Amino acid sequence: MEQLDLLYRVARRLSRDPGSAEDLVQETYVRALRARDTFELQSHGIRPWLLRIMHNLHVSRAEREGRQPTAVDGEQLDASAGSHPPAPPWDRGSLEGMDQQLVRAIDSLASEYQVVLMLWAVEELSYKEIAHACDIPIGTVMSRLHRARQKLSEQLRAFAVREGIIRE
Repeated sequence: MEQLDLLYRVARRLSRDPGSAEDLVQETYVRALRARDTFELQSHGIRPWLLRIMHNLHVSRAEREGRQPTAVDGEQLDASAGSHPPAPPWDRGSLEGMDQQLVRAIDSLASEYQVVLMLWAVEELSYKEIAHACDIPIGTVMSRLHRARQKLSEQLRAFAVREGIIRE
């Protein structure tokens, strides 16, 4: 139970919905309890094992939901046919505009980059723990983290140039 907050934070970031995050955490614990006899406590402990279960559940759920058609009501179609509302103005003295741009930049990353970046930057897991949690080689963790940083840097640089903070 000591991992509950961590799992909820990760699930919330993965699913972007509190209800789905709660379901994901609950299903993670159910799967972990079912597999408790096969768990071997290694030097990493239980945290990467639970994160791997959650990651696998999320990927499976996303693949399953991705194959399902989505319904769009008429009002949404009409609204999307019109012009897009202007972006809110950004005050250079405030970091709010940058925060919003950072969130958009992170959201635009592929999910495998988001997961590695979040586990490293937010949850402060080591490369080895991330590799164990995501069931990928440590070299893949390093390359995904490098690519995620590179993509974020490119997107945020474009934002800084567009806002006149830096010159190209």
